[in-house]
Amino acid sequence: MIAPSTLIVILVGAALLFDFLNGFLDSSNIVATMISSRAMRPRVALLVSAVAHFSAPFLFGVAVAKTIGHDVVASEAVTIPVILAAVLSAIVWNIITWRFGIPSSSSHALIGGLVGAVSIGFGLQNIQLGGLSKVLMALFVSPLLGLTVGYVTMKLVLFLARSASPRISTLFKRLQWFTSLGLALSNGTNGAQKTMGIITMGLVATGYLSSFEVPWWVIFASATAIALGSASGGWRLIRTLGGKFYKIRPIHGFTSQLSSAAVIMAAALLGGPVSTTQVVSCSILGAGSAERLSKVRWGVAGNIAIAWVVTIPASAAMAALLYHPVLWLTELQ
Repeated sequence: MIAPSTLIVILVGAALLFDFLNGFLDSSNIVATMISSRAMRPRVALLVSAVAHFSAPFLFGVAVAKTIGHDVVASEAVTIPVILAAVLSAIVWNIITWRFGIPSSSSHALIGGLVGAVSIGFGLQNIQLGGLSKVLMALFVSPLLGLTVGYVTMKLVLFLARSASPRISTLFKRLQWFTSLGLALSNGTNGAQKTMGIITMGLVATGYLSSFEVPWWVIFASATAIALGSASGGWRLIRTLGGKFYKIRPIHGFTSQLSSAAVIMAAALLGGPVSTTQVVSCSILGAGSAERLSKVRWGVAGNIAIAWVVTIPASAAMAALLYHPVLWLTELQ
């Protein structure tokens, strides 16, 4: 059998790869509107996003990590094969959706992977319905909140700026420096913690930890991985979010970032993992539709909605298929 220390190294490597891809994909959500509205140069935007992603877990705690790692799956079902199958399925799903330029949720993919792997390995009775319902509520309600808050915020901003001159666009460009920083901090607070939860689960499963407490080095490694991914930039998705919905102007960038940051940060502080991709996409849609419903290319939004619905069952099925091969590999003599 592979030594527990080797299994931990493999798990940490896979989890940090997932974290890197999470940052790589989520960077598009953070910077797309500010790049499209010309509020910030692309490389500067990505650098600001990376620094904020790294800093966030140290500033705002690890409530989401505890939800992911402690509340969804019964402790007796938390094994290295389960965790690896879940993480690998999420990685594969992230790569597939990135390849086709479809904004998708790493959170949905990871939760789906956990459910699929535990179900095939230990049975559905080992899914903690209370914790899972909390996660699913956060994942599915938050995009609707993003849409609503984006719509209301845009209506309010349009009302307040109704008599302003066109020069107010310069103000909205400058304000995006602050709203983008807030959005990046909120995403870093939520995103990296999913990886922290996965790694800590593995440490508990192999006996390196006696209880679910996230070590400092796990926080540091996860924050670093998501920051590096964020700095790399997912340009396919930046093009989708930054221009395919509608032509984004500074006012749209400001309102959608402000709305997204508020929803994501509130969820993170309450311990609810959310999809930054879905929240930001819906906030952009809300801001555009508040100005004019016909402004939005709803066909593009429909493709994202399909990915939203399909991600959890697809990643669950993938993890179920991966579980037994991973189990066999981890038991090799």
